Amino acid sequence: MKRLKIKTTRKREILDITEIVEQNLSDISAREGICYLNILHTTAALTTADLDPGTDLDMLDAFEAMMPKLKYRHPHNPAHAPDHILSSILGTALTIPMKDNSLVLGTWQRVIVVELDGPRERDVVLSFVETRG
Repeated sequence: MKRLKIKTTRKREILDITEIVEQNLSDISAREGICYLNILHTTAALTTADLDPGTDLDMLDAFEAMMPKLKYRHPHNPAHAPDHILSSILGTALTIPMKDNSLVLGTWQRVIVVELDGPRERDVVLSFVETRG
């Protein structure tokens, strides 16, 4: 298991971590397997996306539009209750097949961190299970 440190720079942003994940898989000798990723936070998420120019901003705008303007009761800081909710909706874990030390992704798919309450340093745990093909 490896712990990847991901630094964000804005309140809300999308970071492509595909290359970082693949670099950390490069020393695994297995031919095929499954890569498990989990972000250890409740105000960030992991998913995959097509990152054509501007798509990241479109996604952030859509996430913002999804959240109703309610009177949130979160005792620590009601202002970031929507960040917790979006993290839960988007999810904090990914399972991606791997072959020959590379993630098996669609043509335009990238692995992304969705920062919802930055800037922060985020921890993503990467683990790998070998499969027999």
